[in-house]
Amino acid sequence: MALMHVDFFSNVLGMCAQMDVILPQETTGQIGMEGSAQKTFPTLYLLHGKGDDQTIWQRRTSIERYVNDMNLAIVMPAGYLGWYTDMEYGGLYQTYLTQELPQICRSFFRGMSDKREDTFVAGLSMGGYGAFKAALSAPETFCAAASLSGALDVAESVKQRIIGEPKYWFSVFGDPDKVPGSPNDLFWLAEECRRKGPMPRLYQWCGTEDFLYAQNLRMRDRLQELGYDLTYEESPGDHRWDCWDAKIQSVLQWWKQSRGEN
Repeated sequence: MALMHVDFFSNVLGMCAQMDVILPQETTGQIGMEGSAQKTFPTLYLLHGKGDDQTIWQRRTSIERYVNDMNLAIVMPAGYLGWYTDMEYGGLYQTYLTQELPQICRSFFRGMSDKREDTFVAGLSMGGYGAFKAALSAPETFCAAASLSGALDVAESVKQRIIGEPKYWFSVFGDPDKVPGSPNDLFWLAEECRRKGPMPRLYQWCGTEDFLYAQNLRMRDRLQELGYDLTYEESPGDHRWDCWDAKIQSVLQWWKQSRGEN
């Protein structure tokens, strides 16, 4: 595998941005592992949580080792504190993630497939919300999405936390009373995506001791009611990296199986 640290300019954000990228590489003779690569390869956009950055998946997991034999590129963008949404007062992080970033990556790395069926997105916590939001709002780009411990009921999250950080939450989502039924509401987005299509495949996991567990149950039930191709899993666990390190491997296995790969 090749690991690249990329600094570039985003026209959508109007500023310099960062991403770390893992690319497949055909290798022999590496101690403990041999890499594989084909002419073109699928891409996973892997999102961090609130307070982290584009380096965190490498620092807390063995993501590079997990994808070594998968012929899969991993794009880990810095999402800053924007919740991967077009902020009420701030950057257009949803537009950046769903429109500009795939175009930039495909222009920089010519092996990345531009096909919908080869492009998916995953993340944890804030990034779990961002992954589902990206796939539900831009299903023509992302064929699948995975959420680990996702903050999937953002209307509830804003209501609970705005007392302590009112300026921050207002800057991201605006008036909290207007979040339900808006494009920031995943429950609303799921209905809109079903109506317009296509519907992405979804994977969802949350630990039963996680403070976001109740939100995940509500989202699970609604997605099932709407007829999504949802793989839902839960197990003992909290909002911790030991859980996410284990479950990102489950996400990768789910991706392979959904594509008919061994």
